[in-house]
Amino acid sequence: MGNISKPWKSYGGFFGEDDDFDRNDRRSGSDRQPSGRGPRRFGFVYVIIGVIAIVFFSQYFRSLVSGVRSVSYTEFIQHVESGNVDAARITDVENTITYSLKTGQTLTTRIPYHDPALISTLKQHSVKINGVPKGVSIMEIILNYLPLIFFVYLIIMFTRQSKNLTGGGMFGGMTQSLAREYKPNGKDVVKFSDVAGQKEAKEELSEVVEFLKNPKKFSMLGARIPKGVLLVGPPGTGKTLIARAVAGESGVSFLYTSGSDFVEMFVGMGAARVRDLFAEARKKSPCIVFIDELDAVGRSRGTGIGGGHDEREQTLNQILVEMDGFSTEKGVIIMAATNRQDVLDDALLRPGRFDRHVAVELPDVHEREAILQLHFAKIKTDSSLDFNKIARATPGSSGADLANLANESALLAARNSKPYVTMAEVEQARDKMILGAAKTSRVMSPEAKTATAYHEAGHTLLHYYVKGVDPLHKVTIIPHGPALGVTVSLPEEDVYTKNKEELLGLIKMTMGGYVAEELVYGQTTTGPSNDIKQAMSIAQRMVTEWGMSDALGFVNYSDDDHPLFLGRDINQRKSYSEETARAIDEEVRSILKSCLTETRNILSEHRGDLDRLAQNLVEKETLDDNQVREILGLDKVSKNSDLLS
Repeated sequence: MGNISKPWKSYGGFFGEDDDFDRNDRRSGSDRQPSGRGPRRFGFVYVIIGVIAIVFFSQYFRSLVSGVRSVSYTEFIQHVESGNVDAARITDVENTITYSLKTGQTLTTRIPYHDPALISTLKQHSVKINGVPKGVSIMEIILNYLPLIFFVYLIIMFTRQSKNLTGGGMFGGMTQSLAREYKPNGKDVVKFSDVAGQKEAKEELSEVVEFLKNPKKFSMLGARIPKGVLLVGPPGTGKTLIARAVAGESGVSFLYTSGSDFVEMFVGMGAARVRDLFAEARKKSPCIVFIDELDAVGRSRGTGIGGGHDEREQTLNQILVEMDGFSTEKGVIIMAATNRQDVLDDALLRPGRFDRHVAVELPDVHEREAILQLHFAKIKTDSSLDFNKIARATPGSSGADLANLANESALLAARNSKPYVTMAEVEQARDKMILGAAKTSRVMSPEAKTATAYHEAGHTLLHYYVKGVDPLHKVTIIPHGPALGVTVSLPEEDVYTKNKEELLGLIKMTMGGYVAEELVYGQTTTGPSNDIKQAMSIAQRMVTEWGMSDALGFVNYSDDDHPLFLGRDINQRKSYSEETARAIDEEVRSILKSCLTETRNILSEHRGDLDRLAQNLVEKETLDDNQVREILGLDKVSKNSDLLS
């Protein structure tokens, strides 16, 4: 049975519902250049562009600074003939006339055509004439010789390219590897002790560290260390951090790059970068090469739209060839990380390439506690902070989620001008992670508020009268994100599987808001749309994936509905007939109908509780498990009642 549990579950929504390397500093600093070599610049082009820009801007700003108004040539002739011009200065270089009127005003104009009568006209009206001898204009030189300069430049670049396509020439910088070398020193060194949790992953990787430190220990026994180590796990679980820890523990060179760094629009560029990366790794041996997000370049070949000769597939082919062509005896180990192992090409995963697959999973409650202690150690906290309670209240959270929880708590404490973080800030930050930011500024009418309260009360009430469901944590009618109200339940411990009774209870829980609206108002609204989607999805998976249908039995009819272009075949075929499809629809409808009937019976039987709960929600807006139990007259039995309280 697959794990369908989520870190937390929310019902409602009335009227709607790794990594440790800073990619911004990839290009900064002399120690971050690709493969230790500086980038090749098209300096000659930049010089030409700079000169042109300087000339244009100098001409523009000179006219601005002079403050002389420009007039038409016709207006200038009219001024001369009317006897208003006192003196004129003719500049042949720019065909410009700057003249002063007898009133003291200075104007300028440009000569648009050759006027042989200009000088005689000026003399006839007793205008004092000055001039500048004709010279050579920088702008004229640039405009006249610019095509020739670019032509010569292109010849030089293509000549250099023909000598060595991969090592120099026009595309020399593009074919160099973009890998950065991680050089830990002092505080930057990451060790296994800095990685909380992931005990099994660290144990598997300790062999790699030991090999890099003492390869003779393995070679004497005839053992062969894996060529490649693939870190597989959900986003935010610390795959990149563990890779850095391997480098820190072994003390060897560490080259890190991303799968997207190999993909270019020019076919062959990615393959050239792969060759350059492996050549650089051999020079720096013993060395670890880490490729993050391997699925960007390692997706299955020959699938989706397009042939097998595109840039990405050629790059993948080159990676496969290079991994076959080097030996770990030289102390070079390839590490990669992905959260989508299912789309990777089979050739990457076979022995001899990525031999070892290390699972980096979501932390359990004990690991979450250790991670929280690690992140909150950098923050000023109240002595009453209970990390065990926080860990139990955040099931299914990744290491990145917990780091964000610590940071959000500190930001909230700073916003409230508190000297340290208390459990109140942690609770508020956790709710923000689960529910989204509260929209306290949204104004709701009394009717809409009451309708939302009944919807959420329907979800809430079923927590206490349906077997096998997770205990209630909190219900609120304060808008969060797109939802006008949310009901949240949390498991009392980490859950990895669910049985049929628990799944049916989950379906009934999602129907609570729909049935409550139906009972109170005699009609439903658009609010339960997300609830219907959740219930339908669970029922379909019960029938098609988990064998929980008495009529169909132990079968799997799930479709491989992976999105196109993600390494899957285009022509997806159903593995069952139309009669089976009809039977699946009938079973899904039967499950939903049965759950809907039971939900109606429960809420109808406890209609008084539903009204009281909705009324209290309207008044208080937010209720926790203890408060709901007090309203319903029930005893406190859930461990979630005191979480973060």
